[in-house]
Parts: sequence; C-alpha cells; structure tokens
Amino acid sequence: MTTTNALKTILLLGLLSGLLLVGGRAIGGRQGLYIALALAVVMNFASYFFSDKIALSMYHAQPLTEAENAGVYRRVGPITRNLCQRMGIPMPRLWLIPEDSPNAFATGRNPKNASVAVTAGLVGLMDDRELEGVIAHELGHVLNRDILISSIAATIGAAITSLAHMAYFFGGRRDDEDEGGGMLGTLAMLIIGPLAATLIQMAISRTREFGADSTAARYAGTPYGLMSALGKLENWSQRIPMQASPATAHMFIIKPFSAGAMARLFSTHPSTEERIARLQAMR
Repeated sequence: MTTTNALKTILLLGLLSGLLLVGGRAIGGRQGLYIALALAVVMNFASYFFSDKIALSMYHAQPLTEAENAGVYRRVGPITRNLCQRMGIPMPRLWLIPEDSPNAFATGRNPKNASVAVTAGLVGLMDDRELEGVIAHELGHVLNRDILISSIAATIGAAITSLAHMAYFFGGRRDDEDEGGGMLGTLAMLIIGPLAATLIQMAISRTREFGADSTAARYAGTPYGLMSALGKLENWSQRIPMQASPATAHMFIIKPFSAGAMARLFSTHPSTEERIARLQAMR
C-alpha cells in the first residue's frame, strides 16, 4: 500500500470518528458523547471477533481443504501457499462459496486468523494466472490489514446510524444545558450523519481496493493476471449478479451486484476501468 493511500485512509477514519463524536455531542451533550464512545467500542469489539464468522455463514461457505472440495483445493491451495510465502504471511483458511457468480473476499481480524473465500463460479471461470491475480488481491487485503480497517469503518458508521435512529425515536436535548446542540443538532445528525458516514466508508473502501490491486501485482510479479481477471469479473458479474447483502459488498473483489448510473458516489469499489488502467501503468 502506498504512503498516499495510507494517509488518505487515516484521514478518512479520523473524519468518520470525528463525525461520531460530534454527532453524539450534538444529540445529547456530554452524555451523548459518552454514549457514542461506548457504542463504538462495543460494536468494534463484536466486529473484530465475529465479523468473519458472520460473513462466511451468510454465504454458506464450505471448507476448502485436501479432504473437503479437494478438486478445487488442488488449484487454489498451491497458488495461495506460494503467494503467502512471498508475502511472509501465514496460510489463511480457504473457503468455497457454492455460487455461480464469480467473486472472492478475504475476512478475519489479522493475518493469523484470516480466511479467503472464492465462489465456484470464480474457480470455473479463471485460468491459473487470473486465479493467482485474484488470490493475490485478497491476500493483499490481509497483508495490508484492510479487513480490520474496513471493520472499524463499518462499525463506526453503524454507530452513527444507530445514534441517528436513537435521536429520531427518543429526541435530542431541547436546551443548551451541558453544551448539547439541542433540536437543531439532533436534526442535523439525523439527516446528515448517516449520509456523511456512508460516503466516508465508501471512500475508505475504494482506497483499500487500489492498495490491494497494487500489492497483488507486486507479489504476483506481473499485473496482467489481475487485469485479465478484473475484466472477466466485470463482464460476468453483470451477467450473473450475486445475491449479496449491501452491508458486505465492500468485502468482495468486485461489486457483487449491478448498480445504476447515479450509484457511483456510493459505490464500495472504484470503477473496473480505472483499476485496470492503474495496473496497466505498473508494467
């Protein structure tokens, strides 16, 4: 991951955290600030330890080992092991998602507890060079600790949305006691907070995708496998959209469902054309 991407991610996480704290104070003064902090801590704890299990269960992922789904493992396992040796990270647990739409994601709180899941459609569609590019991208997320960063961003964003819902149902402070923002602050948090949090989350996700692409090209030794894979993924994911939850869309190598022309601002991924162009420039 480049220094520019790292600085951009830190800045965006700072904005997201600041939005949570300002929103909590606007809604409930000092007490609201404490509630916002407690909510963020609890949600981050849950995400840190359980988000991988939830995601794998959601997509009915099956273990991918020499004993289970051995035919697919004979292709995916050696490629993954070779890349892990180059990157200096532990071998992740591998999973197979029984889904025709080609896609993949990585999850887990750190490199020692990482998992990489691929769909049956992906394995069937990609040649070995393209498969190496996709797996290198997912391992790039593991190496760059993007999974933890994305989980933090998602849980802070969820905390902001929860605060907004609390303000809607219970109302904010109606006076200036304890430096609360009163009804004006509550109204601003209710309308602007969730929208701003979503935009910042999307920006963080797009930044991390570029970083993982760059890491994949470096450790695969060439950008061409990933470039070819992204082109196929863009084409086939439109033909066979995946029944995926919007809450987990940021995890996949490419957006798992089609979106309208106005949705780019809220997209979890950069455009495939831009990703391929950046990889092309790495030759």
